[in-house]
Amino acid sequence: MEYLLKPWSWYVSGPLITLVMLLLIYFGKTFGMSTTLRTLCTIGGAGKYADFFRFDWKAYRWNLVVVLGAIIGGFISVTFLSDGSTIALNPQTVVDLSQLGFSNAGEDLLPSEIYAWDNVLTIKGMSILIIAGFLVGFGTRYAGGCTSGHAITGLSNLQWPSLIAVVGFFIGGLIMTHFLLPIIFGQ
Repeated sequence: MEYLLKPWSWYVSGPLITLVMLLLIYFGKTFGMSTTLRTLCTIGGAGKYADFFRFDWKAYRWNLVVVLGAIIGGFISVTFLSDGSTIALNPQTVVDLSQLGFSNAGEDLLPSEIYAWDNVLTIKGMSILIIAGFLVGFGTRYAGGCTSGHAITGLSNLQWPSLIAVVGFFIGGLIMTHFLLPIIFGQ
């Protein structure tokens, strides 16, 4: 049982992801969370307002099981399979984040400097979440999928657009980390 409380090694999680991908390919399915969000919006009636949401959502209802599994799996992992240890961040990353005002870098999955209610319910906090949400939504739509869809499904299927998208995700992450984060949280 103690082994389950430690982060799973790449040689356990990697083959499990491979197995899931092989099953998806076998059944002719693709994986991505943005597809599920599109399905949920369609179920909620978004097709009345945008053509993008007018499709047969029942053909994608299996994606809802994937999201439910991610939610349940995340809950089980955090509640029952976690030993409460900190995230193994590079010490220089901890120093860099500390200089930006992040006091518990690596201690929490979600930094309180962004996600604590006291910070969310400010002009800066709301602006960050709204702008970030818009950029993620726009980027996902523009790229034709999300990071999980492109990086896991697209790359495993050797899709050239997914390689371009994943390179773009990394470039965007580097820009955010090295240029925008210091501007937003600079002291």
